[in-house]
Amino acid sequence: MSRKWQLQEAKSKFSSLVKQAQRQGPQVVTKHGKEAVVVVSVDDYKKIIKPKTNLVEFFQASPLKGIELDVSRRKDLPRDIAI
Repeated sequence: MSRKWQLQEAKSKFSSLVKQAQRQGPQVVTKHGKEAVVVVSVDDYKKIIKPKTNLVEFFQASPLKGIELDVSRRKDLPRDIAI
């Protein structure tokens, strides 16, 4: 269960804020009555940023799988640049 913390309270009770983020989940910190930031545990953060699939699985599941792409490069010289 997340809890809302006013910024002043979050600063003065930072250890408690961290413990609750670890035990109970994300904690919301407000500034001037508006939600400003969310404090999350490292475990929760890793779950959020971890890709659902690896790169190979991502490309294998692509709707573009099997389409032939022309990846050849042009052989002509680059354009002149005035110095």
